[in-house]
Amino acid sequence: MTVIPQLTKTSLLAGLAAIATLGVASPALADHHASAPMPSEPTIVDVAMSTGVHETLVTAVKAADLVDTLSGSGPFTVFAPTDTAFAKLPDGTVATLVQPANKDRLTSILTYHAVEGEVSSGDLVSLIEHHGGSATIETLSGETLTARLSGDTIVITDAAGRATAVTNADVDASNGVVHVTDGVFLPG
Repeated sequence: MTVIPQLTKTSLLAGLAAIATLGVASPALADHHASAPMPSEPTIVDVAMSTGVHETLVTAVKAADLVDTLSGSGPFTVFAPTDTAFAKLPDGTVATLVQPANKDRLTSILTYHAVEGEVSSGDLVSLIEHHGGSATIETLSGETLTARLSGDTIVITDAAGRATAVTNADVDASNGVVHVTDGVFLPG
């Protein structure tokens, strides 16, 4: 099975090819007059903070001191569990994980939700289809996830065999992409 970070080169080449097809006649590229600056796109952390359904994730990212990392240049792909997903964990799990004494464990869990490079849902589907129905994804934690399709839904399975659906894909950020999930991945 192929590991997702290999997609980074493919995605980059596809993006460069798309940019090349714009040509120099594009009004946006041909206009040399001063114009108002474009507002900067939010980072992955900004996206999570703005949804209203990722408060637990944001709290955990802050407790693990990962705000600067996930606000950095990346690019990253983050599978972002909702508050409802975190609520499915046994009572007291989140409260225990965000305690300073559990920072290493929390960091391991959060980096298990992140992949180096920008991997769109289209990239995931292509990889799944190319590899006969499932694809292995290497996460920043060094552990792997398995992606497959269930109908039109991308399903991610963690090391313990827990399946989580991507409920909202391709939320763009300045430093990557966010895929919202209905479950939390727990490393093996």
